[in-house]
Amino acid sequence: MSNKRRYFGTDGVRGKVGQYPITPDFVLKLGWAAGRVLAKQGTKKVIIGKDTRISGYMLESALEAGLAAAGLKATFTGPMPTPAVAYLTQTFRAEAGIVISASHNPFYDNGIKFFSSEGTKLPDSIELAIEAELDKDIECVDSAQLGKASRLTDAAGRYIEFCKSTFPSKLSLAGLKVVVDCAHGATYHIAPNVFRELGANVIAMGVEPDGLNINDQVGATDVKALQQRVVEEKADLGLAFDGDGDRLIMVDEHGNKVDGDQIAYIIARDLQRKGELEGGVVGTLMTNLGMEKGLEKLGIPLIRAAVGDRYVMEQLIENGWKIGAENSGHVILLDKVTTGDAIVAALQVLASIVYSKQSLNQLSQGMTLYPQVLENVRFSGDTNPLEAEAVKVVVEQVEAELADKGRVLLRKSGTEPLLRVMVEGEDDQLVRSSALKIAEAVKASC
Repeated sequence: MSNKRRYFGTDGVRGKVGQYPITPDFVLKLGWAAGRVLAKQGTKKVIIGKDTRISGYMLESALEAGLAAAGLKATFTGPMPTPAVAYLTQTFRAEAGIVISASHNPFYDNGIKFFSSEGTKLPDSIELAIEAELDKDIECVDSAQLGKASRLTDAAGRYIEFCKSTFPSKLSLAGLKVVVDCAHGATYHIAPNVFRELGANVIAMGVEPDGLNINDQVGATDVKALQQRVVEEKADLGLAFDGDGDRLIMVDEHGNKVDGDQIAYIIARDLQRKGELEGGVVGTLMTNLGMEKGLEKLGIPLIRAAVGDRYVMEQLIENGWKIGAENSGHVILLDKVTTGDAIVAALQVLASIVYSKQSLNQLSQGMTLYPQVLENVRFSGDTNPLEAEAVKVVVEQVEAELADKGRVLLRKSGTEPLLRVMVEGEDDQLVRSSALKIAEAVKASC
């Protein structure tokens, strides 16, 4: 069997709705292929959740038909955060969980991602087996063996209680005014309730999904509206989730953005103070140098993984560590959950605020984010700008100028012929001019 995936990316199968592979016929076939492979594992029940995109109705119907043809029972949760589906898959002892979502993307995209019975991403071997099955013609099981579909009516309530259980029982959010932005996505009916039930005064926004407005100028990918609202309402802080609830960006009382690096730093420092930190923190190649320096001062090690929560998770498991993060807001806390969970991550920071009696702004002070500039340079598919001598020379010059107060990262995009040029350092002007200088050298070499 080939190890090259044709359909599965780092986060399932994703694309524009109506364009292959996010079409009803392909998703029906994917449901059948997954059903065939999972049935061999002994699976008979699959939990299926979705975010609030209009295409979710069409795709869950197609998935249901495919799974039923392979003899699997589908249990639907309705709109539910990705981490909630991972949790429910575990708690119901289902053999797999499926999420219909394109996470932080616009409404016209969608995707299908799978979780194992342990609530983790499917192993490579299972994904490859599903791809091999897709090459075959659909064969329906005997009528007596066809799968049935059912609906899980109390999914939201179960997940709300789970989230609350990760917050210290002796603490309360009473007295805190929190603006919660749900991106018109899957957390709209869950996140505000979690924080209200723990005592917070909650101002909710981004909680009126219409199938088309998910992630549209709201949520973790665009916090401008939240920043404005926090300042206007004189709130203690703001929380922004993305469309499927696995990314968190926070906003402090002054309207400053607090990203995934800073959130992980606050949580790691808090655990260290309690003597509960096991090992260090896993970041990515994009993790800000300021976080690395901040953790260094505390004596907490940082390992950089490739970009993508899948790779962060691999490093966490390999090292036996518990905290992983991407600056985009994916925060994985393996002592609490099996995947990135924005609500659970937010609760840990809020616990730190209540316990320490410090504001989010004060808790963020331990580390300083370095200016970071990213330039995308398009190149023709048959050239490799990373190998160009002129590019290497300019990179060496920039690295010498930045010394130990900055760094350069060049990496190819995994999906298109783009070279991503990232430069960060203490000096904002030097960082900007250096990024442009490297980008120009790349363009010239192409």
